[in-house]
Amino acid sequence: MKIYTKTGDDGTTGLFNGVRVSKNNLRVECYGTIDELNSMIGVCYSMETSEELKSNLEKVMHILFRLATDLATPSTPPPLFPIQRINEDDISLLEQLIDKYDEELPPLRNFIYPTGTNSSSMLQLARTVARRAERLIISLVESNDVNLVIVKFVNRLSDYLFTAARFSNLKAGVEEKILKL
Repeated sequence: MKIYTKTGDDGTTGLFNGVRVSKNNLRVECYGTIDELNSMIGVCYSMETSEELKSNLEKVMHILFRLATDLATPSTPPPLFPIQRINEDDISLLEQLIDKYDEELPPLRNFIYPTGTNSSSMLQLARTVARRAERLIISLVESNDVNLVIVKFVNRLSDYLFTAARFSNLKAGVEEKILKL
């Protein structure tokens, strides 16, 4: 099987319900941003970080593949094949991970700089990409058929990435830099 299909040479791409849209379509921008986010998390995964965090990042990356598929599959017309949509269980997983990390982290009373380990800094950068994805997805929701659980999931994902960045520093013994005004 060849990696290139030539079907996108005209500037269009196919959604998973068979509809072709322009590659600059807002839906494509949304799932493309999720792909970018997933790649950034992959970079974090490949850096020196705790095995616990790596295991959890792998779970998140798996969910992000499903999320991109969900975004690429409006319900009308129906998808050409069954897909797994993002659901409340995915949000619960993020909340459980956040709570677990928070049990070990010192309470946060100030803003912190997005610094520390390479992994922590990249997780902070991934958090900002998650926020951008969230803004784009909200724009998509305003005029398109979208699984609304996605908005909640991506909001929670940015919280998870922030907490994971702090956790990465904690596990590496790197002190957070507090913003002093």
